Amino acid sequence: MAAAFELEHVIANLGTPTEPTEQAVREFLRGFLGDPMVVEWPRWFWKPILHGIVLRRRPARVARLYRNIWSEQGAPLRVQTESMVAELAAQLPTTAKASSAYRYGLPSIENSIQQAFSRSKLVVFTNLFPQRTAASSGTADWEARRVAAALGRGKDLTVAPLSPTDGGYVQALANRARTAQELFAQGSAEHLLVSFHSIPESVNRRERGVYTADCKATYDALIQSLDWDPDQASLAYQSVFGPAKWVGPATYDRLAELAKDGVSRLLVTTPGFLCDGLETLEEIAVEGRRTFLDAGGQEMHCANAVSGHPDLLKSLAALGR
Repeated sequence: MAAAFELEHVIANLGTPTEPTEQAVREFLRGFLGDPMVVEWPRWFWKPILHGIVLRRRPARVARLYRNIWSEQGAPLRVQTESMVAELAAQLPTTAKASSAYRYGLPSIENSIQQAFSRSKLVVFTNLFPQRTAASSGTADWEARRVAAALGRGKDLTVAPLSPTDGGYVQALANRARTAQELFAQGSAEHLLVSFHSIPESVNRRERGVYTADCKATYDALIQSLDWDPDQASLAYQSVFGPAKWVGPATYDRLAELAKDGVSRLLVTTPGFLCDGLETLEEIAVEGRRTFLDAGGQEMHCANAVSGHPDLLKSLAALGR
């Protein structure tokens, strides 16, 4: 029987707990933090810490944070991802289909690619991590290739990454930033802070600085697209976990420094998070704003994630074609 579709474009995101409860968060963190490409410490060392300490103490606190951002439709990351995939599907030809996948959670990358190959002759796989590192793009791409190889369909899978300087992606970032500029009560932002997820310095060195180079490339492209004064912009890194030394400067430190240096109005954008989640809605928009205001800042606004922006969708559709 012929496949119903010539091609299927699988869009993969990180994932999210199924509900904002301690048990659901524990299951999510077990998969996420148990991935050896995310936490690269030796298994004999990390597993007792993960199961004996982290998965006992952390889920209750994280579940409370998820409840702060949860909507009637569910987790923002899932809602935005599914909406984006539906909008993308409408832009593809009738011989193509779009579907979603999550590295941790359901539908899993394994399940989504299996289903895709049951419907389609070819599969294009794109993860939503433009800045490359093993803990995000690396583990997602590895899983997609593993599943395709196990099915004997490795030659029918194309991994199509979203470039950190892709034109549609950068334009979407710029447009979201311009929209956030309109939120300031008086005047416009005096400074632009561009925040990316951090990674351990040891990982960045081993990967020959690919991740930080990608972050800087996105940062430079965004500054240019906005025609923003480079002297009034800075790059920082957030979401540090564990005792290792991570790539900096730290976003929270930079927020406090900017306020103390006299910046009253601050615009923050988070290009590494294409869909909103805890890292944007709680860590930056709530805790980050509190840090800035407590240090003497007067007004801070955050650009929305680029999920669903027409320019981003055009780029994703082009990758699918």
